[in-house]
Amino acid sequence: MSSSKFTSVIFKSFGLLVLISSLVSGWLVMDYKTFIANPLPIPLEGYRHLITPGTSVKHLADDLEQAQVLTHPFYFRWMARWEGKAGAIKAGEYELPPGMTPPQLLDLVVSGAVMQHTLTIIEGWTFAQLLDAVRHNVAIQQTLGEDLPDAEIMARLGHAEQHPEGMFMPDTYHFPRGISDVAFLQRAYQTMAARLDEEWRQRDKSIPLQTPYEALILASIIEKETGVPEEREQIAGVFVRRLISGMRLQTDPTVIYGLGAAFDGNLRRADLSRDSPYNTYLNSGLPPTPIALPGLAAIHAALHPAPGDAVFFVSKGDGSHSFSATLTEHNEAVQRYQLQPRRNGVNEQKNN
Repeated sequence: MSSSKFTSVIFKSFGLLVLISSLVSGWLVMDYKTFIANPLPIPLEGYRHLITPGTSVKHLADDLEQAQVLTHPFYFRWMARWEGKAGAIKAGEYELPPGMTPPQLLDLVVSGAVMQHTLTIIEGWTFAQLLDAVRHNVAIQQTLGEDLPDAEIMARLGHAEQHPEGMFMPDTYHFPRGISDVAFLQRAYQTMAARLDEEWRQRDKSIPLQTPYEALILASIIEKETGVPEEREQIAGVFVRRLISGMRLQTDPTVIYGLGAAFDGNLRRADLSRDSPYNTYLNSGLPPTPIALPGLAAIHAALHPAPGDAVFFVSKGDGSHSFSATLTEHNEAVQRYQLQPRRNGVNEQKNN
């Protein structure tokens, strides 16, 4: 073969390689553009993915491909490196909605906008009920042992010697997966401290409460006594007038709290005579600690009691109460709302 023919063959081969390379490159570019423009095959119900600390973009792409929510992991890795985001992926649990495109996925895992879980602390819960809810929330990391004493729990929260009852604010809390039980409880504690302090600064200065903690104790009683939200201030007024006059509070929820695990759901007359610092039938003034977790409305009511002359109230059986200023009126209300229904086969209702 002459040199001219050999050169011709070389140029033709090179031209063919260039053409093939151009076609392949063009196809790859078009395929890549299709990849980034089209939604990922995420199920209609969405997909949750947990990225552990230290996860690389390659590991993430491979995990998502295995979960069948990402096609072409190489394209995803290339996109992340091209945009300078390969090393910016943040750990956490992410919610991937249907219709998400690869660039949106990359932006999400770089943003750190992790999925939020919730736990609602209910007004009137005890500390024991709060702990139970925390321990059964699968998104919360458990570090406090099941048998850890309350005193040790409070010490780990940074509040040694503080009785836990009433010290955590009822609310709905949002948090990322992996928050520790200690961190969650600290947040609820700090929320209560801040809101109690704010309410205390705006209190009715005529009330006979000397400290925010006393307000918290009274608020917890109001929380347990109130079936109708609109009556909180009225019930607060009854208890405040009793405190001022030296009358005992005589409220069943404090006795029940003092009974603890011995309470079987039926409060008996003998229980009202049982000696306990929480027995407000035997002891004057407030019990030594709150008896539940009061909500903000109950705290506000304790610090802003309704005016009036009522010092008694009795349940009507529907959650509301009848209020009385004299014992005679109170006995008449008891006869009407409790004793008469009891004779008709209805269980006896609460009265003060």
